Amino acid sequence: MDLGIKGRTAIVCAASKGLGKGCAMALAKEGVNVVISARGKEALEVTADEIRKATGVEVTTVVCDVTTDAGRKALLAACPNPDILINNAGGPPPGDFKDFDEAAWRLAVEGNMITPIALIKAVVYGMMDRGYGRIVNITSASIKNPIASLELSNGARLGLTGAVAVLARKTTGKNVTINGILPGPFDTDRLRNTTKGLAEKAGRPLADVEAERKMAVPAKRFGTTEEFGATVAFLCSAHAGYITGQNILIDGGGYPGPL
Repeated sequence: MDLGIKGRTAIVCAASKGLGKGCAMALAKEGVNVVISARGKEALEVTADEIRKATGVEVTTVVCDVTTDAGRKALLAACPNPDILINNAGGPPPGDFKDFDEAAWRLAVEGNMITPIALIKAVVYGMMDRGYGRIVNITSASIKNPIASLELSNGARLGLTGAVAVLARKTTGKNVTINGILPGPFDTDRLRNTTKGLAEKAGRPLADVEAERKMAVPAKRFGTTEEFGATVAFLCSAHAGYITGQNILIDGGGYPGPL
């Protein structure tokens, strides 16, 4: 299927690896020029070269921390008028509710709520004026099913969902959509590191802990960054203009609620 977005431009945050990289690669394969950001220059440039060689599109890199004002300004200076915005940032650390101080809550909200809201506000009205825009917020399956020990993430990501819900209905008449993608366990460095930590803490073989985690997913496997990226690319396509204000789970069937 031709997604009808060849020649458009996308900002993809936190795109040097993992889910962000999967999104950038999938969009680039559809002929979208991508502006990718991350905090680490070396990994970001490696990813940029990989995307260029695989697709031939224009790839611009911005080394920055998008959770800061300076980082967002640098990113928007490199691409002030994107057709597509993929919001993505690492989640706050796990812990016990009693141990989270006000500073931790502020950091969580800044990174996973304020940052995407600021980027949306900066680009959405230009998208509406031009008559095309696709905004995808990468959040978490915890939006539907809050995860124990991740209260910082649960709260900030739910806040983002509520903050843009009305806006998504206002923009769609101008062919601009805003949706959330809610990933479950995907085969990324973050998941591999958490699995390694669990194995070390329990004094058990890594392979056994990894197998148990996979078996806990109804699909009996982890998701791949390629299939995640493909789903996001479709939401950004010319064919997805009637989908807005939605939170779409990609979790291998992990959510236990009704369809």
